[in-house]
Amino acid sequence: MEKNGRRMRGFLHEQGSTTMKQPDEVAAILALKRLGVGNKAIARKLGMSKTTVKRYVAAEGWIDYQKPARASALEGHDPWLGEQMRKHRNNAEVVRQELAREKGIEVSLRTVERAVRGHRTLARAAIEATTRFETGPGEQGQIDFGERYVTIAGDSVKVYFFVMTLGYSRRNYVRAFSHERVDAWLSGMEGAFRHFGGVTREILLDNPRALVSSHDMKTREVVFTDRFKAFAKHWGFSPRACAPYRARTKGKDESGVGYVKKNAIAGREFDSWAALEAHLEWWMREIADTRIHGTTEERPIDRFERERDVLRPMAGVPPFVQVRELVRVVHSDLCVEVDTNSYSVPWEHIGKEVLVRVRNGAVVVSHCGVEIARHGELGGRKERSLNPRHYLGLALPGAPVAAEGEFSRPLAEYASAAEAS
Repeated sequence: MEKNGRRMRGFLHEQGSTTMKQPDEVAAILALKRLGVGNKAIARKLGMSKTTVKRYVAAEGWIDYQKPARASALEGHDPWLGEQMRKHRNNAEVVRQELAREKGIEVSLRTVERAVRGHRTLARAAIEATTRFETGPGEQGQIDFGERYVTIAGDSVKVYFFVMTLGYSRRNYVRAFSHERVDAWLSGMEGAFRHFGGVTREILLDNPRALVSSHDMKTREVVFTDRFKAFAKHWGFSPRACAPYRARTKGKDESGVGYVKKNAIAGREFDSWAALEAHLEWWMREIADTRIHGTTEERPIDRFERERDVLRPMAGVPPFVQVRELVRVVHSDLCVEVDTNSYSVPWEHIGKEVLVRVRNGAVVVSHCGVEIARHGELGGRKERSLNPRHYLGLALPGAPVAAEGEFSRPLAEYASAAEAS
């Protein structure tokens, strides 16, 4: 009697569930079946009965059992929902918010979850169907940025970590930046080329705005920025962008960013930005290069020996010219600000507009075509580069000590003299 009852409950469950299987769910069943996954395993992965799986496998497609008794508030929006689920990485709550904002449709999270069930299932099936893409020595490097708050000199600072991973050997290069603008991307890549002693034939990236102008999801047409195209031509590599919302195809570097966050940075504090940079250099050399990689089961530094000689040589190739020109007004503390950092200039230029050029790690300040100050570019945030010569004889709290014998005058007198000139 009990056995018959279980059979009846199973039958009723199957009868009730036939209307719940959407075309995307059936596509997920068939996709896994083509990969050789058994019916029982498919049922377990997709949360349905083995009988349901067998029925759709036998039919080799979707079966239109019956239409819902009443129209759903989201009827007709299935393509849009699928696109949003891909865009927002299967986050139904964000899709619900976008429904209200873009479509003016206010529904519960549960309603959205029911409507996107097929899209979510298909995405899981796509992950199951993804095969590891291995590249040959020197063929590909993958780049990305990650960010994390790091305690530096007692302050919580947002640090952007550039990571490049060689596809074959899995060697990592890491560099910290105070921003993620195009200059950081290009400087990071050039630093990686120097670290590895050569350039891969291809660079794979996600779709950062700093490097990619547009990427059409349907046609897969990619338009890189002019500056990145010039950079790629200068170094002789082919740029390649992942499909939008499919950064998984760049998994080696995605895992590299996570490795940096969890291993190199987690739980650590640094006395200065320079101390952070020194730590990353040590970590790359002593930890990242020498651990046994989980996939290759080799040390990246050992595997790199088979990759080193096939990288494109850097010899004779000058650095890519990176010049930024900024117009700044000299503050009353005798400084101009660039990327939150301060650089001093002679006191005579207080209140005046000056031209600041940032190039090859140097910050050069000019006025009326004449260079008035030069500093090394600071890598951190809210740091100060002060030249004592700019403060000679000046009574200003926090300023470098004036040369012995110089007569100190109040800052107001210098400011007045500068205004009069």
